[in-house]
Amino acid sequence: MNIEQISYYANLLSFGVVIFLWFIFAGTFLLRKKPESAPDAKRAPASWVGLILQGVGFGIVWAVRRTPFASPFIDEQFAANIALQVISILLASWSVWLASSAIRELGKQWSLQARLIEGHKLVTSGVYGIVRHPIYTAMFGMMLATGLVLSQWIALGAAVIVFVIGTKIRTNTEEGLLRGAFGKEFEEWKTKVPGLIPFINI
Repeated sequence: MNIEQISYYANLLSFGVVIFLWFIFAGTFLLRKKPESAPDAKRAPASWVGLILQGVGFGIVWAVRRTPFASPFIDEQFAANIALQVISILLASWSVWLASSAIRELGKQWSLQARLIEGHKLVTSGVYGIVRHPIYTAMFGMMLATGLVLSQWIALGAAVIVFVIGTKIRTNTEEGLLRGAFGKEFEEWKTKVPGLIPFINI
């Protein structure tokens, strides 16, 4: 078996693993035991704009696929492609863990829409000590992993740009609510913990 064939089978394997992890990732949100709901204290409807742009990023990755299927992410770079497929599996696995950990930490405070609930607490424990927005980090990781196993590099680049813009809208909205509610406590946390990517202050 030559390296081209190994690269092909590595693509098939990584695609299957990432799709399997997608089911677990989705189940983390859809099948979780929902805690007792709490009434909203404040909402930020503008956050939906960011969510839509994040969805567009995912749409680009899924829609613009490599042909033929299981071809290298970078043409003729078969060894590099094998390494990228391994990275995609590790990235997707880490993203699933990160999302499930974040949802457990948030409990009844988790919501699709940016909001504060009555008695809202600033969560800084667990994965919120690694990044301030671990669910968006997990989503970003899943998008990158999907792009590496399925999409074209130029499409993945475009998807990253759209996703980051959408995420910036979401995080600015959410952090505006938190800053207003927690003031100095929030600012101290923001100073210590990066927003989206561990160890990188963006």
